[in-house]
Amino acid sequence: MDFALNQKTVSGLGFPAFLDLAAELGCVGVEPRNDLGRPFFDGLPPARAAAMARERGLRLLGLSEVYGFDDWTPGRRDAVAALIEAADAAGAETISLIPRVDRRDPDAGARARNLREVVAAIAPMLAGTAVTALLEPIGFAECSMKFQREAVAAIEDLGLGERFGIVHDTFQHALATDGDYLVAHVRMVHISGVAGTGALTDGEDAARGLLDEGDRTGAVEQIRRLIAAGYRGPFSFECTDPGIRERSDPKAPIAGSIAYLRRTISGADTLTGSSAARL
Repeated sequence: MDFALNQKTVSGLGFPAFLDLAAELGCVGVEPRNDLGRPFFDGLPPARAAAMARERGLRLLGLSEVYGFDDWTPGRRDAVAALIEAADAAGAETISLIPRVDRRDPDAGARARNLREVVAAIAPMLAGTAVTALLEPIGFAECSMKFQREAVAAIEDLGLGERFGIVHDTFQHALATDGDYLVAHVRMVHISGVAGTGALTDGEDAARGLLDEGDRTGAVEQIRRLIAAGYRGPFSFECTDPGIRERSDPKAPIAGSIAYLRRTISGADTLTGSSAARL
């Protein structure tokens, strides 16, 4: 498995330390964020941030995020344009677009039409760049784009599979009870775990920790299914648990989760021979 590190998981670290940690963990790349109370790269010029990543053997896999991208206002258009510009300047491979979470447009047909219109409006903004826009389904009941099939329908209807993809987030997938694994469109997988008992709730989005034996989201089985279906991209740790995010030295627990996943997934009987060989 190829692992990556989302900056949310270690938001207490400065940008250079974030890169150092990802390199020490053997990650293939990182996902910097703009929603941590400070600018991308802690204000470093994008070209310098890109060089720092390359010096450590890391890819800038993606920049996150614009929230409520499908609430298409002039302000939202400007935010998406700025995110694309930042990604292009830094040589980042993707951007993350998060749908709105509210109770508007209860009609599924209206939501689908709106999503297609917004995706169609974003597509020309990607022209002249190497940036892929990733749509991330969110499992909350009131989310405007809850399922993978909703995102993929818009992408396929518009013939934009070369410029758009989706994020498979193991927590959101479990919360949505989404049965789809539309791997042909998955460009990034976010992984996390939630301990405890009982049904998952929206509130536990803020308590996503590292994956271990206590997880109840079924993330390991999701990872197995993704690999067996042909996914070959990175698995990026995106945790929200303050106990991880605020640690001054998070290397040991993340390394432990990596070791757990390598051990667990490589022993999975459900994998094909070629999939197992990659682990």
